[in-house]
Amino acid sequence: MKLLNDAREKLEEIIDVLHEPLKGEQKKVRTYRQKARKDYLKVAKKRRPSKQKIRAGIRKQLQYIARNLRHIDALSQCEELGQKSPLKSLRGRMYKNLLVIAELYRQQKSMYDQRSHKVADRIVSISQPHVRPIVRGKANADVEFGAKISVAMVDGYAFLEKLSWDAFNEAGQLKEHIENYYRRFGYYPASVHVDEIYRNRENREYCKSKDIQISGPPLGRPPKDPAKYRRLLKGAKESEIERIPIEGKFGNGKRKYGWSRISSKLKNTSETNIAMTVLVMNLEKISRDLLLSIFSLLRRLGFFLRAGLKFA
Repeated sequence: MKLLNDAREKLEEIIDVLHEPLKGEQKKVRTYRQKARKDYLKVAKKRRPSKQKIRAGIRKQLQYIARNLRHIDALSQCEELGQKSPLKSLRGRMYKNLLVIAELYRQQKSMYDQRSHKVADRIVSISQPHVRPIVRGKANADVEFGAKISVAMVDGYAFLEKLSWDAFNEAGQLKEHIENYYRRFGYYPASVHVDEIYRNRENREYCKSKDIQISGPPLGRPPKDPAKYRRLLKGAKESEIERIPIEGKFGNGKRKYGWSRISSKLKNTSETNIAMTVLVMNLEKISRDLLLSIFSLLRRLGFFLRAGLKFA
């Protein structure tokens, strides 16, 4: 309902702009904005509104939006009648909002008629129509909003493999990531350390065909031999330890570099911020390794100087 209320208010602003050249020549269309605001607050101010109240509130907001869209369509045709109020008088952001709201109305009306909560490419933000809800099932947030990325790490350096605003299954990307590794370095990796979702039968067969060791225990029942089972568990644990740095890289990117606080509105600028964060993390890794090398060189030089003084 909050999204529909925002859409209604933005349409009212567009109507005000389109009617501005027609002042004194044509009576302004009625938008019932005060009544619509009261209808929205009747539901929004309730602590736990019932499903019937929410559905009735959504129906009213859809009706207001549909009326405003019809008014805007009529005002946009005034140029044919010798009056000057075309859509080109709108600012770029207003025109974009109008297009987004028209699609938003279609989606919300479809879900309302079908009594559903799902629709393809669902819009959850008018200013950021590219953002999609991604169901994660985490304890603190069942649904997350933002870009979903897949990152590979080699010797401490991160590579942004995939960035998408739509949800995707990570398991289907493993082959592509391994092929990207081959294009970068000219050979396949000796092993890959992945999460459990990647360890399906198809990915295991692919890694076996490329002579790549994949982390985790094999599929099927565990062996009956206790010694063999312990060795299997030990190898899986060591593989999980090898995978810890990639989890830390995500945490570092969120806490230190602002991955969790990206405030860019446009799709391109948000993607640029994400990619620049990966670049900065790699540059920090390079500077840290270079600094350690310098310290190591100075330590060796100091050792040789002390040895030379003792010899003298």
